Amino acid sequence: QVQLVESGGGLVQAGGSLRLSCLVTGTIFGIDNMGWYRQAPGKQRELVAGITSGGSTTYSDSVKGRFTISRDNTKNTVYLQMNSLKPEDTGVYYCQLRRVARDYWGRGTQVTVSS
Repeated sequence: QVQLVESGGGLVQAGGSLRLSCLVTGTIFGIDNMGWYRQAPGKQRELVAGITSGGSTTYSDSVKGRFTISRDNTKNTVYLQMNSLKPEDTGVYYCQLRRVARDYWGRGTQVTVSS
């Protein structure tokens, strides 16, 4: 079955960087659009960045210019490079695989940015 496993989260000071990874197994990778979402305590899950099967990218206004989403189809992995981190970037980051029939989600990885 399709599985998504996120990694790379942790505790970092404001201004620092982290790179998140999402390994996808159980399916042919490269034909699906992917996304990174985050959920802060007490808030709804929000889209941070997306990447199509062709490599086109989109970003939320709050992360544009600081975060970069990419994919390596040879490694079945999607990345989120996060630079110039701010305390408001704190939350659980989830990877999403998008299909017409349904979406698939990982369990998330915690990112905490201290001021």
